[in-house]
Amino acid sequence: MALLTIDRIQKSFPRPDGTAPVVIDVQHLALDAREEVAVAGESGSGKSTLLNLIAGILTPDSGRVLLEGIEVSALSEPARDRWRAATLGYVFQSFNLLQGYTCLENVLLAMSFGPGVDRPRAESLLQRVGLGGCLHQRPSQLSSGQQQRVAVARALANRPRLVLADEPTGNLDHRNAGEVIALIRETCREAGAALLLVSHDREVLSRFPRVESMAALNRAAASREAAA
Repeated sequence: MALLTIDRIQKSFPRPDGTAPVVIDVQHLALDAREEVAVAGESGSGKSTLLNLIAGILTPDSGRVLLEGIEVSALSEPARDRWRAATLGYVFQSFNLLQGYTCLENVLLAMSFGPGVDRPRAESLLQRVGLGGCLHQRPSQLSSGQQQRVAVARALANRPRLVLADEPTGNLDHRNAGEVIALIRETCREAGAALLLVSHDREVLSRFPRVESMAALNRAAASREAAA
């Protein structure tokens, strides 16, 4: 059984004019345990929406997202929050770090929503991503590349089985982008986690053994939009 299976999911969003165009219409996508997959697509193609549906942040209008056989949208909201904390790691493009907390506190807080706080592991993760000397600094004191490294450590804090990465190099320069992608892939391998990353950057995509096109995955939605 695949770790992740997407089966005929649709998602639409209402517009002020009363229409509700279908943004996501993905028939099938599967990801095995420990597999690394990139999804290619330009801005506005639905990549972030797809990740949010997988994470249970959004609920599909129809269809199913199954992770280890569990249908995410069928869970109650509290159960979904617990499931997300224990099963998924999410690396956001905009980092989503809490500015009033230190690097270490950002990772510890993520742990508090999962199996429990493990300070030695949090410190070890930050050291692993090259931030052993920045444990007590706040995000505003760090460069963009360093902040993304904190986000990577936080995503791996609860030993997730699947890591989602949404344009993780979008705010980084060329050198930092390459380092962060290498870091995400390496740390996922070490943790035994599968990785699903979305990007529009051809150089980032070229590093992955399997690349899916968002346009191809979402062909039905694209056809509807073109006909509208």
